[in-house]
Amino acid sequence: MERRALGATGIEISRLVLGCGNFGGIGSAPAFFGQGESREEAFAIMDAAWELGFTTFDTADAYGGGRSETWIGEWRRAKGPEVRDRLVLATKVFHSVEGRPGDRGLAPARIRRAVEGSLRRLGVERIDLYLTHEPDPDTPLADTLGVLGELVREGKVGAVGGSNVAGEHLRGYEFVQNSYSLLDREAEAEVLPLCERDGLGFQAFSPLAGGWLTGKYQRGEAAPAGSRMTQRPDPYLHLDDERVYRGLDELERLAAARGTSMAALAIAWLLADERVTGVVLGPRRPDHLAPAVEALEIEVSRDAFAALF
Repeated sequence: MERRALGATGIEISRLVLGCGNFGGIGSAPAFFGQGESREEAFAIMDAAWELGFTTFDTADAYGGGRSETWIGEWRRAKGPEVRDRLVLATKVFHSVEGRPGDRGLAPARIRRAVEGSLRRLGVERIDLYLTHEPDPDTPLADTLGVLGELVREGKVGAVGGSNVAGEHLRGYEFVQNSYSLLDREAEAEVLPLCERDGLGFQAFSPLAGGWLTGKYQRGEAAPAGSRMTQRPDPYLHLDDERVYRGLDELERLAAARGTSMAALAIAWLLADERVTGVVLGPRRPDHLAPAVEALEIEVSRDAFAALF
């Protein structure tokens, strides 16, 4: 699999990044700690991803209440140097690992405590890519960036990025990880142009818009059991709209005509944007990786597909 330099960080990532947000939970939500993929299922997904060329794994300290980082660390320790030396790890800080309501944010002292926990769970001396999970309105950005810079100079962190950030928050970060898909184009307005102008790397997460771009949600039908729309539907409720369904119908037709899947076309559309360094996938099973790998070989028209929605 192709690897690309993540902006000016000096770190190369695989074009497809394994998102580990469902390992031991569903993201950072305390209500779902202990759910999601089991340790054995997570190991199977990591094994499959590595075999397919995913050399970059993305997590957060609070995913699954720390389970995600812990299991990645255990998986990594079970591998030889040929894996450990090539694996690029990214993790994030903001939410509470224990699920305590008041334990959150990006204050310098809190970041220092959090990074030590992540280093311990991942079993590494240096985290390649360290991201703030979202902006903290209670802490000046300069304070947050100050301590992150210190961690880089101390060798505990390789490069610093921001997730879920708007254009005004990009100054001081080396790369960005934001939601971006055919059904979520907000990044096109400001963040992607700024990344291009300033030479920042960009990773797209939620490339399938919570499963909507796979065709799993149909007009007038209940969402499949265990799907995102039955667990955390709020970010996607606006997609239950006839205009969206018409676009999905056309995407399905185009996929059938090419002998591929809707998911593969949606991911190929992201990969066709030269500003997108990598795409973060969060598979629930090893076979969910197939459309993403297939997308690496598909050429699509950015404008034609964008016009579907």
